[in-house]
Amino acid sequence: MDAWNYFNYFTEIEEYFWKKRGAHLLVSPLDWAIMETWQKAGIPLEAALAGIDRAFESYQRSRRGGVGKPLKSLAYCTDAVLEAAEEQNEAAAGSGPKIPRGPAAETFSRADIKTYFAANSAKLLASAGKLAATHSEFSFELKEIARSLEAYVPLLNTPGTVDLEDLERRLTILDDKQQAMLARHVSEDRMLQIRREMDGQLAAYRSKMKAEQLALVERQYLQKRLLEEFGLPRLSLYYLS
Repeated sequence: MDAWNYFNYFTEIEEYFWKKRGAHLLVSPLDWAIMETWQKAGIPLEAALAGIDRAFESYQRSRRGGVGKPLKSLAYCTDAVLEAAEEQNEAAAGSGPKIPRGPAAETFSRADIKTYFAANSAKLLASAGKLAATHSEFSFELKEIARSLEAYVPLLNTPGTVDLEDLERRLTILDDKQQAMLARHVSEDRMLQIRREMDGQLAAYRSKMKAEQLALVERQYLQKRLLEEFGLPRLSLYYLS
């Protein structure tokens, strides 16, 4: 996977799935969770796209595909994607799927990153303002993350090459802190509702996933839904595009 695809993994898969499905529809939280599990497992973009191709071919031969019902979720593609990744792994003479340690310096411009930071900081502060009256501690913590994000801007003003690998490492730490906050502050009732929603969407696909993959999908799904619940952004450069 080259540097450009390293940071555009989700967009590439999303657009490819749209084309295969023949409809430009919003990708669901479940689909995003599945893409994130593929990325975190180190599945190369090429293997993911090849697996999607296979899944669509298989679906067209199935009873539902034969009567014209559209393939609605990437969850159906999971097995085919894993198989494609394994085959690519074997073809590489035992070397596993590789993701580079960091992107090339020219992957993003400094102006793009500054704009991205500013937009995310604004979202954090807006959410903090809404929560100030009812969740003062949570509001304060969100402001702290916004300040940390703003403190990284000077790194983009230094002469020479911007170390995007180190910057991504810092953003990952902030993302992890934000997720920990969400887990502490969301109510039990709301978490129960989100889990019920998740279980309903996954019901048709549970038998098709291995236990460890299912656990990853569930975790990614919950993280994404909690961010949506409070109007908070993902901070990683993966989401800049």
